[in-house]
Amino acid sequence: MRTLLRGGTVVDGTGGPRYTADVLVDGDRIAAIGDGAGSSPDRVVDVRGMVVAPGFVDMHAHSDLRVLTEPAHLAKISQGVTTELLGQDGLSYAPVDDDVLAVLRRKIAGWNGDPGADLFTWRSVAGYLDRLDAGIAGNAAYLVPHGTVRALVCGWDDRPAGPEEIARMADVVRTGMAEGAVGLSAGLTYTPGMYADGGELVELCRAVGELGGFFAPHHRSYGAGALDAYAEMIDVADRAGCALHLSHATLNFGPNRGRAGELITMLDAAIARGTDVTLDTYPYLPGATTLSAILPSWSQSGGHEATLARLRDPDTLARIREDLEVHGSDGCHGVVAEWDTIEISGVTNPELAGHVGRTIAEIAGPHDPFATCVDILLRDDLGTGILQHVGHEENVRAIMRHPRHTGGSDGLLTGAKPHPRAWGTFPRYLGHYCRELGLFTLEECVAHLTGRAAARLGLADRGLVRTGWAADLVVFDPDAVTDTATFAEPAQQAAGIGYVLVNGTVAIDGGDRTEALAGRALRRRADGSTA
Repeated sequence: MRTLLRGGTVVDGTGGPRYTADVLVDGDRIAAIGDGAGSSPDRVVDVRGMVVAPGFVDMHAHSDLRVLTEPAHLAKISQGVTTELLGQDGLSYAPVDDDVLAVLRRKIAGWNGDPGADLFTWRSVAGYLDRLDAGIAGNAAYLVPHGTVRALVCGWDDRPAGPEEIARMADVVRTGMAEGAVGLSAGLTYTPGMYADGGELVELCRAVGELGGFFAPHHRSYGAGALDAYAEMIDVADRAGCALHLSHATLNFGPNRGRAGELITMLDAAIARGTDVTLDTYPYLPGATTLSAILPSWSQSGGHEATLARLRDPDTLARIREDLEVHGSDGCHGVVAEWDTIEISGVTNPELAGHVGRTIAEIAGPHDPFATCVDILLRDDLGTGILQHVGHEENVRAIMRHPRHTGGSDGLLTGAKPHPRAWGTFPRYLGHYCRELGLFTLEECVAHLTGRAAARLGLADRGLVRTGWAADLVVFDPDAVTDTATFAEPAQQAAGIGYVLVNGTVAIDGGDRTEALAGRALRRRADGSTA
C-alpha cells in the first residue's frame, strides 16, 4: 500500500525548522519526502494546513495488559502514540513463575485490572514480547521490572538480598535483556522494590549498562527527601556505568513547592560530568497509584495476605496509623497522609463504586478517615486506585522544558475514573503547554515527544520523519489539537488528530479508529539498538 500525505507541514522530530512537503509511505517505510514525493500512490490524503510528525513515544506507559485485552487501544492510538514503553515502576508480568504471577495479579490489579488466568500464556520476557507480536495497536518496548525479579529470587519479605541472590537477579536481568528488553525499571516506593539497597541496584544496573540498556527508576520519594532520592539514582547510575532515565520526574507535596530549579541544577551538574541522564513527565498536577501503595513498607512485607492480616490486627494497625498520620509513611513519600488529597479513581469491588470520584476525607465525613481508608483496603482486597492531588504547576512547567525531557503519560487504564493523562497527555503538551502557554516552539515540543524519546530507546529507524525510516506518523491540526479528557470524564478522545499511521498502516483515519493492528514488540538487539 502506497499512501501519499500531500501538502502537510513536516515537523520532523529533530527540533529543526518546519517545512512543507509531501510524504510518501510505501509499505511500512517512509519512501520519499518532497514535492510530489513519488508516483502512483494507492491513496492520496490532502493534509494541507496540518502537521505531519513522527508518532509520539510514551516513555512511561501502564498498558501491559490493556494492549492485549482491548486491542483497539483507542486511549493511546487516538493521541498519536505509536510506541509505548512498558514494564514500568518495577512491577509487571515477566519474568515470572506461577507463584509470583498469582501475587502480582492481585497486587497491581489497581493499575491494570485482572482479566483472568487464561490471558497469561507467557512466563518469560521473550514469551510476553512474542504475545505482543500476535497483534497490537501500536509498538511496544519493555523494561525488566526489578520488583518482579526480586520477588522471583528473594520473595516478598522486607530484607536485604544476599550476594548470591543479587548475582541470580543480575542473571535474570541479563536474560530478560537478551530476550529483547531495553533496560531495567524499579519501583522504590513499592514493595518489594523498596527493600533493595543501593548496592543491589548498582549490581543490577551494571548488568544493564554492559548490555547497552538504561535504568528507569521510580525512586524512593517524590515528596519529603525527593532531591536526595534523585541524587541516589544519579549515584547508582554513575557507579554502575549505566544510562539513567528518571521516570515521571516530578516534585510533589508541600515540601517541594517551587523547588524545580534545584532538581534542574542537579541534573545539569550530572550531565556536565558525563552522566547519561534523561527524564519524562506528564503534564498534569495529580499523581495516580493504588491506595495500598501509601502504606509503610514494613506493613507489606511478605506479600498480599500478610498485608491484609496486619490491617486486621489492632496493635499493628495502630503502628500503621502512626506512620501514616504522624511520621509520614515511606509508601506515601515520607509525607503525612492528607486525606483530602487522596481521591478514589477505581475499585474492584462493585459494592464500593459509590466511592469513586470522592476523597477519603469526603467518604469519611465526620468519621475517622484512617479507619475509612483501612475499611476500603480490606473490602477491595487492596485493589483500589487513587489520584493524589499533590502537584505544583510551577514545578511541572520548569521540568518539562529541560532539554533531556521526554513525554510519558504514566496512564492507568483501569477504574471508573482513571487519571485523564491516559487519554490526554500528548495533545495536552501540544495544545495547552505549546500553543496556549508558549512554553515551547512547536518544533521543540514535537522533538520532546518523538526524536529524543526514540533516541533514549535506541530506536535505529523511528522517531523522525526521514526517508527510509519506519512510517510511524501522526497528522494533526496545530490550531485545534487539544486534550478533551477531564477528571470528571477521563476517557475522551483528543481533538485535532486526524491521522495516525503505525508501521505504514492507517490506524486513525479522519479521526476514526480503523481495525488495524499493525504494532509489534520492539526488541533490544545485541548491538544495543532496538528494532
